[in-house]
Amino acid sequence: MRRFALMLAILFAGPALAQEAYPSRPVQLIIPFPPGGNTDLMARAIQAELTRELGQPVVAVNRGGAAGAIGNSELARARPDGYTIGISPNNAITTQPYLQNAAYNPESFRFLCLVYDNPQVVILARNAPFREFRGMIAHARTGPEALVYGIPGVGSTQHILTAQLLRAAGVSGLNVPFAGAGPIAQAALGGQIMMFIESAAIPAATGLPVIAVLGDRRMPALPDVPSTGELGYPMAGTTYGGLLAPAGLPDNIAETIERACERAVRSEGYRAAAERLNGVPSFLPGNALRDRFLSEARTNQALLRELGIVRE
Repeated sequence: MRRFALMLAILFAGPALAQEAYPSRPVQLIIPFPPGGNTDLMARAIQAELTRELGQPVVAVNRGGAAGAIGNSELARARPDGYTIGISPNNAITTQPYLQNAAYNPESFRFLCLVYDNPQVVILARNAPFREFRGMIAHARTGPEALVYGIPGVGSTQHILTAQLLRAAGVSGLNVPFAGAGPIAQAALGGQIMMFIESAAIPAATGLPVIAVLGDRRMPALPDVPSTGELGYPMAGTTYGGLLAPAGLPDNIAETIERACERAVRSEGYRAAAERLNGVPSFLPGNALRDRFLSEARTNQALLRELGIVRE
């Protein structure tokens, strides 16, 4: 009788144990920007390593538009079961909810891990009428809209950084919004704009020239490119991003993804892929990433009011 009871317990426990195993099927990774931009390139760099570490296919899906708000809204609405996760840069979470009627805010997500922290650089279009940084500033001085530059959405990190840089130089320009860095790069290749600020992954993928690195020091990957500090404009600018899930994700699943993420970020495969894109692999656990996002969100609300573009 005891043996029979034990067999019944094993029989009925089997399906329950199988349901608890995570992951047992493919995981969808939402990329809230079009193909070809920094977020997309870094997502695809880590995708193979996450697949290896989780033991199930991680399927990348682009949901671009509204400066990341469309894809992140979809992620926030998804079932919190670990089978829909996303990769997002800071601005889409820390700024866009205060600029547009987004269906999410920073509290809508479970933060899982940081995967990159990429310096921003000033990139020239193929047929720009200047070839170096001082020439760009001189061109901007010829008229209020002489300098035509691209941004991946109003209030984006790159919009804010470009506004700060031009303000520091005492010039202005005409900004042209795009759906993401991929479309901006195509416009730069086609000569529709003159310059833009983005991560160094974009010129690595497109061959577009870089004329400055935002910060006080040069990038090891771009040793011949001066920093804005060297050029007399001391300012810093990076874009960082990580894995997120809908709020309510169970702790055990979040911990599984976080452990897989740490191994993926530290893997040789990801580091090599990131370095080819001039990217900087960086890991932080979920709680530390959450703190960084929330702190930046508070800072950005004040900055957006200063720029006069905050949604009240």
